[in-house]
Amino acid sequence: MVFVIALGAFVSTVSGGLFALRFQDRLHLILGFSAGSVLGVAFFDLLPEAIEAGPGSVTATTSMIALGFFVYLILNRTLFVYSRSERPGEARRGYLRAVTLAIHSCIDGMAIGFAFHISTQIGLVVAVGVLCHDFSDGINTIQAVSGSGISRNARLAWLFIDAVAPVGGALATFFISIPQEEFGRVLAVLCGFFLYIGAADLLPESEHAHPTRLTTAATLLGVGLLYAVARMVTQ
Repeated sequence: MVFVIALGAFVSTVSGGLFALRFQDRLHLILGFSAGSVLGVAFFDLLPEAIEAGPGSVTATTSMIALGFFVYLILNRTLFVYSRSERPGEARRGYLRAVTLAIHSCIDGMAIGFAFHISTQIGLVVAVGVLCHDFSDGINTIQAVSGSGISRNARLAWLFIDAVAPVGGALATFFISIPQEEFGRVLAVLCGFFLYIGAADLLPESEHAHPTRLTTAATLLGVGLLYAVARMVTQ
């Protein structure tokens, strides 16, 4: 199941990249929808499951959520750092951002694998959120290497690398075991990751230089979809 969904993440990433090449004027709606879906996973699946499975108090669980949020913030501003400059000849910066997006996608794949280690229900909800998010990752990869002196073939090659990354991340979790008593902490940290990705990364990106009315509607649609998926899977 994990491998099949990881392949789905591959397809989702490639589809997002091809969409970016063709429909530049609609990208903000996709990013807004992805932000809502990722936040929906955090609020309606990971958060309640982390509180229920957590070995300690609610305060301990929320502390782990905060830890996940700020760890991802640090990664995003150090390991995942990139330049948004689009001046001609700056291919190196485009490559750097493409590499960091691939690392980011690898973590997405690991999130799927770890979620399935905990339970099939949690894994399915996380998978839906990640699949929506990976579509945006494909868009971001193409944007990262556009306007940087990089050929179309090179852009497609970087898109392929980013699409393979979540598959590798998911497969890596087959070789990593998590003790039962640590499941709650893992869920809490993942919740922090998803809160950061949705609120601090995708939402601002979707609203940049675009009217917020349609992007807000797209975000609420993503939240509603994941709420429905979470309720359906847990029934």
